[in-house]
Amino acid sequence: MSIYDFEVKTISGETISMSTFKNKVLLIVNVASKCGFTSQYEGLEILYEKYKDKGFVILGFPCNQFMNQEPLNEDEIKSFCSLTYGVTFPLFAKIDVNGEHTHPLYAYLKEAQKGLLGIEAIKWNFTKFLVDKSGIVVNRFAPATKPESLELDILLYL
Repeated sequence: MSIYDFEVKTISGETISMSTFKNKVLLIVNVASKCGFTSQYEGLEILYEKYKDKGFVILGFPCNQFMNQEPLNEDEIKSFCSLTYGVTFPLFAKIDVNGEHTHPLYAYLKEAQKGLLGIEAIKWNFTKFLVDKSGIVVNRFAPATKPESLELDILLYL
């Protein structure tokens, strides 16, 4: 099994294969519009703009599992991200990252890079997974980790 074996639904409702992102360095993030970390959209967009031409892509997966911090529907999320933070990186349909309805991609990410003390569960919105160009999940970052602090890690794999 590889990260490229999964399919995901874009925020517009189109199903695509993760293989679309082969040979790219990925930062996969579960996001929310009403979270204390929502302002990280700004830092994520800055990173994306800075490195997208070098093969870096951020993938944002809205999730409403943490205190209902993503109450918006997909159209509202897309509009909020664009108008409030100028987000241009790919966004996807809302998913579950924990529990019995965990999206298969997130089950894979959590198994590949466990969190603190070996715990797989996602603790909060804006947990970040770094994936190298060959599709290997190389790191997991806590929600409080600011996007700008990931630059050296990203450069390591570009």
